[in-house]
Amino acid sequence: MAIRTTVDIPEPLHHQLRERSRRSGVSIRSLIIAAIEQVYSGARKGKMVTGPMIRGGKRGPLYPTDENPYDLIFP
Repeated sequence: MAIRTTVDIPEPLHHQLRERSRRSGVSIRSLIIAAIEQVYSGARKGKMVTGPMIRGGKRGPLYPTDENPYDLIFP
């Protein structure tokens, strides 16, 4: 079952889609669906983040015992 939706596409991009559609012999709809499937298909590339996301700086304790942990972040 297909879902119909409306998307506003900028005119220059629409012209590019129309030209590519003409050259490749497929519909604009097929080009858009293929592009969406390519971007949102299956597993993502990359590695899991296991370490700190911010490099450098002062590191706090591993398990803060203060009542307000934000005091460690925003002194």
